[in-house]
Amino acid sequence: MSGENEDKSAVPSKLLAYLQLFRAPNVFTAIADVAMGFVFVAGSLEPISGFICLAAASCLLYTAGMVLNDVYDFEVDTKERPSRPLPSGRISRGHAQLLGYGLLAAGVLLASCVNLISTVEASIVWRSGAVALLLAACVIAYDKTLKKTPLGPFAMGACRFFNVLLGMSLAGAGNITPLAFDASHLAVAGGIGVYIVGVTWFARTEAKDSSRLLLMFGVGLMATGVMMLAFFPSFATPELAARFRIEPTFVWPMALFLLTVSILRRCLSAVANPTPQQVQAAVKLSIMSLIVLDASVALLIADWPYAVGILALIVPTLLIGKWIYST
Repeated sequence: MSGENEDKSAVPSKLLAYLQLFRAPNVFTAIADVAMGFVFVAGSLEPISGFICLAAASCLLYTAGMVLNDVYDFEVDTKERPSRPLPSGRISRGHAQLLGYGLLAAGVLLASCVNLISTVEASIVWRSGAVALLLAACVIAYDKTLKKTPLGPFAMGACRFFNVLLGMSLAGAGNITPLAFDASHLAVAGGIGVYIVGVTWFARTEAKDSSRLLLMFGVGLMATGVMMLAFFPSFATPELAARFRIEPTFVWPMALFLLTVSILRRCLSAVANPTPQQVQAAVKLSIMSLIVLDASVALLIADWPYAVGILALIVPTLLIGKWIYST
């Protein structure tokens, strides 16, 4: 992988090993999902203690997924990616397995305790924990069983789907029935989920020359996810529609299309030349673009500083990505 051969002498080797294991640049995309979900329902980041708690839980769950991914890919990585932290021996497989499941449990526990940290009027005390538990189940199912099957990309998409719902699970909970999020919430979370299904299909054979048909299928799914985001306003409740900052029937879909042109262009370039370097570069851009999509949704339904704050997460993603691979 292109990022693994760079000079990383500026980063201590043990710390570097853990940051590689955690796919550190991508953690900020998980925060962006939660922030967008929280702002989508609440219109702000208040109560801030609740947002911080859910964002931290999301980071723990995401990092656990990255660690367990390498635990269960150990044999394959030993043959194909021997420089990675586990096959290279810089971190033991047994330690990584304990760490992964420990982070997973900590994430579910933290989400379950969010109402003890921040009380929201009429909130459903167990809902954040329930969503986190479903997210954890998807993480385990993907890493341990489904990754190498045709269901793998859908399990990965489900992880992102529940991550967005995690952000929606506390704020304004009194307006939503337990775990029955309304159609606009499901459309937004589903759009992010379907987009990631496409990214995962696109990345399935990134370590070798990829099938153009498989890549095109991934691009089609990514475009479908963006379309779901573009047209979710048609499912908006009157209360949500009153918060729109952009005209939703034409300007919003067009703006979202223009924002995603660069993603699709890079992906189509990889379809034309499906080498590992081209595909990996397209996957990296597609993952980082999650932050742009999240910020765009926030810009539609909340004051612009929240969208700018989410978009600013690209900065640490790019800076850390100079030293740590993200795919």
